[in-house]
Amino acid sequence: MRNEHGSEIGRVVAQHDSEAEELLLPLVNGRPAGSLSTGALAAVVIGELIGMTNDGRTPLVMYEGQPGSAALEARSTVDLHSAHVGHQIVLTFVGADPRQPVVMGVLRESTRWPVPDQPATVDVDVDGERMVISAKEQLVLRCGKASVTLTKAGKVLIQGTYVSSRSSGVNRVKGGSVQLN
Repeated sequence: MRNEHGSEIGRVVAQHDSEAEELLLPLVNGRPAGSLSTGALAAVVIGELIGMTNDGRTPLVMYEGQPGSAALEARSTVDLHSAHVGHQIVLTFVGADPRQPVVMGVLRESTRWPVPDQPATVDVDVDGERMVISAKEQLVLRCGKASVTLTKAGKVLIQGTYVSSRSSGVNRVKGGSVQLN
């Protein structure tokens, strides 16, 4: 069978099938991950996240049987952060090239998961008329030496080198007790 350019599609498909069989042989034969050559990698490989570079955008990884002894820069399909450094990761490779790892995920370990220092989350709800920002313990708005802090206990703390309160209507100060100075 030939396409519009006269090339043989059947030969290309057969060649592709042959290459795919070659890539799958390590899986079928059960060859251990440590014996991977620098040739094609068909299976996923377990490695370790060694660090992050480029302001935390690029993971540095190592895996058994990798070419060279230095950590490799990798791409990632998942969000990684400094708390994942030292964890085992699942790797696959671009074009089966062992020098181009892609992090597919972080392996869960019963002693290390969930991440103990997981970054806190802040919920934001915007509907076009109103914005609600929610936090579990405290919400702080800060600019220079000025800040407004809302706490879980219901405290509102306003701090700054100069605080001004103005109103064209009633400016009411009300509380169980009011202290000035």
